[in-house]
Formats: sequence, structure tokens, C-alpha cells
Amino acid sequence: MYSNGSGNRIRDAMMERLSRLIRQLPIKWKLMLGATALIFLLFATYNFSQYLVLKQWMMNQEKDKIQVSMTQLQDYLLEKSNTMDALLITEARPYIEKMIGKNQLVRIIGNNGEPLLTVSNHFDESWVTPRTVTAPELLDTIRQEDHILIYRSPFITAKFVGTLEFASNLETFDHFSKTLFWVMLIGGVLAVFISAISGLAIAKQLMRPIRALAATIRSVKENGLTERVSNIENGDELSSLAQLFNELMNQLEVSFRQQKQFVEDASHELRTPITILEGHLSLLNRWGKSDPEVLNESLQASLQETRRLKGIVEELLTLTRVETHLDSEISEPIPIEPVILETLKRFEVLNPDFEFQVNTEKMSDALVSISPLHLEQILLIVLDNSVKYSTQDRRIVIEGLRLINQVHITIEDHGIGIPQAELPYVFDRFYRVDKARNREIAGTGLGLSIAKQFVHKYQGEITIRSKENEGTIVLITLPINQIIK
Repeated sequence: MYSNGSGNRIRDAMMERLSRLIRQLPIKWKLMLGATALIFLLFATYNFSQYLVLKQWMMNQEKDKIQVSMTQLQDYLLEKSNTMDALLITEARPYIEKMIGKNQLVRIIGNNGEPLLTVSNHFDESWVTPRTVTAPELLDTIRQEDHILIYRSPFITAKFVGTLEFASNLETFDHFSKTLFWVMLIGGVLAVFISAISGLAIAKQLMRPIRALAATIRSVKENGLTERVSNIENGDELSSLAQLFNELMNQLEVSFRQQKQFVEDASHELRTPITILEGHLSLLNRWGKSDPEVLNESLQASLQETRRLKGIVEELLTLTRVETHLDSEISEPIPIEPVILETLKRFEVLNPDFEFQVNTEKMSDALVSISPLHLEQILLIVLDNSVKYSTQDRRIVIEGLRLINQVHITIEDHGIGIPQAELPYVFDRFYRVDKARNREIAGTGLGLSIAKQFVHKYQGEITIRSKENEGTIVLITLPINQIIK
């Protein structure tokens, strides 16, 4: 019992070690071994089945041949049956000698079991013991190293009762079977060997994009996000994987670049009010305690910069919430014309010096799935920019239009406009068209970024057209859910 338990543990340990070794093999070797094993099983099954079928077919041919020879002998002897007796049976020898082939034996046995006539051709008579039968029998037997097929049949005439015995040494059959077996075995081994080499070559070809991808990932780790996988024009799934990786790296590079720019811009925007606060606090510390005028001026400036800091932080939080989909609730479809008109009404109160021309009748029957607060915030951001950058002509035109599947909200001002070279960047965070970031016009450069994120959240688009010193047109496009009946 102890010995069996120890053997089982050793066997289990060896199987576990083999399994771990296979799991640790590179993928190309796993593919090669798997393909080779599959081809070996298929080829071995096919060859083994083919060998058995051919061997059985050849054996049936040998049996048919010996039965035909027995029939011919019986027919000949029946022709001589009128004169045939134990004394004249030897007259059949010449005929039998002509009909038998190499490695065969023919024997005529009397009723008492004694051989009356034996004719052989390269066949040892001692291999087959004479025996009488009462019914035909076909035996397939092995004597030492010889494979012998024996066919016995009773033979009865008016003057003779006995047995005909036909034996054939299947040496040629066995030699051919053995040759066929070795040919199939060697062919199978060669086929498996060739398939293993072919499988390894194919596995290497398949692994080439993966190796390139792994090398690129290592390069990215060492050299940064500028590395890419070289183009692979196979047109297969691995090529698509390499292309997808390159596209992912392009997006990551853009994202990291934007993040870096965002940090730099945020640092700049936050550093300016903090520096002003520090300056005024230092001024208060030196002279403000005894000078009411300095005290009042510094407190007002500090409060203004504090409000500016608060605005920047609130807009950053809003932008972060939109980008991370924290506000992911599903909004019910709402009629947007009342929201636009209510927002404009409140905005007009804050900006009485401006003329607001509103035409939204063409979208009065449109429903859009959007939060009213978000729509209001989008409108306020765009309207606030129109007011800030319109100094001479203070007309602002707001129009609404319903198309088949969309609504268009257009806000047009007649202010200072935006240079064409600056238009692609106006939605970037902290971007302001005035290069020196002129602080006379309040703002953080985050408004349009927030508006764009809100519009995209609801599968819409926001675009800007502008001409310098002529004005700016902002087009907001939102998908329609249904039409009010």
C-alpha cells in the first residue's frame, strides 16, 4: 500500500511538472505543438484505418484465391470420379503440380485420415497436419514464424470418400503488409515532422505582429508615447490589432499632451490671482494697518481675486463632472423653446445695454432629451461670450430652427470676432484668443470647453464661424426625440 501511494504521488508530481512546463512555453511553441499533435492524430487515425482496410481486403483476396483453387481441383476430380479409386488417384498429380503456386500445398486424404496424395511447392508438409472433415472449413493459423491459410473440404464420390486439403503460406502477404505498415509509419513521421516545421514557421509569422507590439510597448515604457508599431499589411486580425494599438497610442499621446497643457494653463491661471492676493496681503502687512485707503483698496482687490479663484475652481469641477459622466442620468424629452426664452429673459435683465433679437417660432414643436439646467448653462456660456466681446454694435440675434432630426440654435453677435487661425483652438481649456490673456475682459477660458462637453453629452454638435471685426456665429445642433402633436 505504501509503495502504491508513493508511486501515485510521484506520478502526480511528474504530471504537474509537465503541465506547468507546457503552460510556461512560448505561444509559438504551443501553437506548433498543438498543430503537430492534431495532425499526428488525424494522420495516425487515417493511416491506421487505411492499413486495416487494405490488410483485410488482401486477406479476403487470399481466401477467395484458395477457394477458387479448391473449386477447380474438385471439378477436375469429379470428372475422373468414374474411374477414381485409391490406386488410380496418383494420376491427378500432374494436374495438381500445374495448378498450385509457390508456397502452397495440396493433399488428398482418405477416409481413414491417411494422406493418399501430397503435392507441395516450397511448402514444408510438416507445417500442416492431415485431418478429415465433414464440412468445409477455412483456418487462418500461425506456426512459429509462418502464417498459413488452410482450406479443407470433404470430397465424396461413388468410389471415393475423403478430404481435399489446400494450404497456402502467406509469406508474400505478410511481407507486403509489413512493408505497407512501415511505409505508412515512415510517411506519417515525415508528415508530422514537416507539419511541425510548417507549424513553427506559421506560428512565427503569426507572432510577428505580437512581438512587434510587445517591442513597441517596451519602447513606450522606456522612451515615451511617441513609439508606434510598424505597419503590417497582412490584412488579418493581428494587423488590425497593431493598427488599433497605434490609434490608441495616438489618442493617449494627444490626451497626455492636453493634460500637460491643461496643468500648465491651470497653474498659470491660478498663479496669477494667488500672486495678486499675496501682493495685496503684503501691502496690508506693511502699510494697510494705519492707512484706511490702502486697506480698502487691497481688500477689494483681494475679494475680486478670491471670486476669480472660486470661479476657476467651480468651472474645473463642472468640466470634470461632465467628462467623467458623473451627470449620467437619462433626461426626459422637453420642449426647448420655453427654456431658451426663460434663459434670455433673465440674461436681458443682467445686460440692459444689449439688444436681443429672438426668433424661435420655427422650433416651437421640438422635443429634445436634455437637462434644462444643462441647456441653460450652454446658452449662458455662449451669450456671456457674445456680451463680453461686443463693444460697439450691441445687437445679439438668437434663432431656432427645427429640421427633420435636429434642432439648430444660432447665437450671432457683431463684436470683435475671432481670427481664422485661432478658431480650431477656441474649445481648448483655458484658451483665450487674446495672446497676452488680457485681464480687462473677465474669463477663465473654460466656458466653451464646458459647453462643448455638455453638447457632446447629448449627442449634439457645437461649431463656431467668425470674421475678425465683423462678429461671431455659434451654431448648437441637438438631436430631436419627437414632435409635439
